[in-house]
Amino acid sequence: MRWPPAQGRMITQSDDDHRAEVVFIGADVANKLFPNVDPIGKTLRAETHEYQVIGVATAIGTAFGQSQDNFLIMPIHTYQKEFHRQNDWVGIFIQARNAETMDASKDEARMLMRARRHLAYDAPDNFAILGSDSIMALWHDLTGSLATAAVGIVSVFLVVGGIVIMNIMLASVTERTREIGVRRSLGARKVHILLQFVTESGVLAAVGGILGLVGAYLVVALVRAVTSIPMQTPMSAVIISLVVSTAVGLFFGIYPAMRAAKLDPIEALRADG
Repeated sequence: MRWPPAQGRMITQSDDDHRAEVVFIGADVANKLFPNVDPIGKTLRAETHEYQVIGVATAIGTAFGQSQDNFLIMPIHTYQKEFHRQNDWVGIFIQARNAETMDASKDEARMLMRARRHLAYDAPDNFAILGSDSIMALWHDLTGSLATAAVGIVSVFLVVGGIVIMNIMLASVTERTREIGVRRSLGARKVHILLQFVTESGVLAAVGGILGLVGAYLVVALVRAVTSIPMQTPMSAVIISLVVSTAVGLFFGIYPAMRAAKLDPIEALRADG
């Protein structure tokens, strides 16, 4: 992998051949152990061993909320000499020249690994190749599952919210029966009463949607403040949420509005009589 040094140099083949006790560290490690001090030439301890810092990598940032600058690299033969641990696995990082040569690079790497391990032509691979496409496929599967679950939960909430809006509007129709009778006696038509109550239910749902958006922005701001997970609220999501919430209010407000529009003006005037 390419870690361009911001200070000093990267580990060389000579360092590995001589089992040199040197390390190349990430920007986070340098800032934590050597704040406001040039770390090149300084010594740090890893478990019971001490190593000289020969280079500091250029800061990369975070990926999926995880820092890419919190690492320490030493020659592999130095590690094997001083830590005496059995290697469970060895990872080899390969970078293709461009996106078009990705598949060809994977095939070439597979061929070289099979030759290195002396595998027969019909023998299965005893190693794994994890490409960026595999990682992205895993990420899409994970986010897709979360999105599916979120759609199901939100659908239930929309139905519940719509029923609540319908009950509120039915109660409003009952409380304002005399008002409806007065309006009808003064010349208001059924369509006017219908539009009045449908509009009120739509506005009620839209206000709820706006409050939900405010809560969403607060949650995103909180997550950004306390974690390094990248989050954002696209404008398309804002527009869709407002349209959907308003549409739910209009749909569930039709029945109360029709009930209000069908009230007999004379009976409505007698309601509070």
